[in-house]
Amino acid sequence: MNHTFAAAALALCGLCARTLGWRPPEFWDATPAELAASLGLLGPDATAAGFDRQTLQRLMEHDHGR
Repeated sequence: MNHTFAAAALALCGLCARTLGWRPPEFWDATPAELAASLGLLGPDATAAGFDRQTLQRLMEHDHGR
């Protein structure tokens, strides 16, 4: 995993803590679509671009091994 993803994840985790009251486990349990919807980044008919939970899990496992 690169430093850009790690920095973005840390920033989003902090944003969720401040605005949504989420603790880190709640942040990491959310899918990218749930995160975007919770932050009001998607309209009701929009679909989330990016990666799915399986890809996120693989990235987290890869990072954990370092």
